Amino acid sequence: MKRRRGFIQWAILHLLKEGSMHGYQIMKELESRSGGLYSASAGTVYPALQELLEKELIDLEPESDKKTYFITEKGTVRLKEFTDSREGEFWDGWKARWVWQNSDEATQLKATMDLWEIEMRRAVKQARRNPEGTAKLVAFMEEITERLRHEI
Repeated sequence: MKRRRGFIQWAILHLLKEGSMHGYQIMKELESRSGGLYSASAGTVYPALQELLEKELIDLEPESDKKTYFITEKGTVRLKEFTDSREGEFWDGWKARWVWQNSDEATQLKATMDLWEIEMRRAVKQARRNPEGTAKLVAFMEEITERLRHEI
């Protein structure tokens, strides 16, 4: 599954394992399971549903007035593989993720990452004009990457 929507897709599969739902029900249930900290949008949920349909992990109820989704056998197998490879209850992790993303620490980290990205883009532009600068920038990025691997 694509990394951007992967966590949402797993959540959708967990919900559909409990029973068939239409898109709006899925969005409301995702919000509920986060304790109101995550507000699912159509722009996130419907593309995730489309990807799951394309992968044949879910399907549409043939006799429903609304687009009602259910998990397929293939989806059930993939979900079992996923849950067997992880520790803890999925919905506990789901809520913890949104609690953290709404924390002061997460806000501070995102602001710092945004600033870092701006400075990195500036450094890349400068490096294009200066071949020696490119080597320095690559060495710096390799050092920072290595430090991240070992310090956190």
